[in-house]
Amino acid sequence: MRKRISGGSPYEPIIGFSRAYCAENKVYLSGTAPVGAENEDAAGQTRRIFQIAEKALAEAGAAFKDVVRTRIYLTRAEDWEAVGRVHGEFFSETRPASTMVVVAALLNPAWRVEIEMDAVIPVFLNLPGEEPKQIN
Repeated sequence: MRKRISGGSPYEPIIGFSRAYCAENKVYLSGTAPVGAENEDAAGQTRRIFQIAEKALAEAGAAFKDVVRTRIYLTRAEDWEAVGRVHGEFFSETRPASTMVVVAALLNPAWRVEIEMDAVIPVFLNLPGEEPKQIN
């Protein structure tokens, strides 16, 4: 099974990308920027990213508990702690593999952070006469 998930951006067909892409039980969430939160601080922008990501993951049949990898791009090194704390609010239990890097700029100069996520949706194996077994 493959499925494209649109975020509604008019740039998706022009650039040739999707907000998220599902392949089998894996979900790949594109770099997500804080659209609509340009005037917020780094923590506020990160919270906006998580709002956008939650919607895309849900459409794919996933949730934050299914995220196994994140990549965080910052434009200001001093934002690492504020962004990290918000990330930790969502992932304190699952603690996915994560990378945080500082980049020169993002597409919109007001954006201070952008985040990518990868998730694995549990698959249940149902054999006749047995309880369902979760496999990843």
